[in-house]
Amino acid sequence: MPTLIKDGHVVVDDWTLVDEVTNNDVPSRTIVPLAFACANAEGLFDGAREIGVWISGEGEPDQLAPLVSRVPLIAIRFAAMNDGRGLSLAVLLRTRLRYTGEIRAVGEVHEDVMNYMRRCGFDSYQLPDGHDPTVALRAMRSLSDFYQGSVIEPRPAFRRVPRGRARAA
Repeated sequence: MPTLIKDGHVVVDDWTLVDEVTNNDVPSRTIVPLAFACANAEGLFDGAREIGVWISGEGEPDQLAPLVSRVPLIAIRFAAMNDGRGLSLAVLLRTRLRYTGEIRAVGEVHEDVMNYMRRCGFDSYQLPDGHDPTVALRAMRSLSDFYQGSVIEPRPAFRRVPRGRARAA
């Protein structure tokens, strides 16, 4: 069973990701494919239940634009460890679409890139079977500061760290 890491802790995953939906009777806390969510948006997002959406890493963020205000969780599926398109998708969701809900990495999520995922706007990470969550948590804590700006801290280091004293006018 995959392990979920959220907010720096291993947590119980109370969401169910489905690859295919056969009818519109979708229970609350289900993550459905983007195509199904777009085709059935009126019935799915009626406020009576929480429904998440998953999109593949090569998906287009603009497809999610009509849903971002109604979706509490967007999962981005990584097909391979070396496929960075999902990272760009998360950045676009946070910056262009101003999405404030949870962004979850699913699929081929590896410890080596979880720090980058966090900086791109991911909140939670579903590790595949066989991956040690203690290794993943240690990898996420390996770097405490960065020179470049990111989604979680837009200012680069030279803008965050005070240098010298202000001159008197």
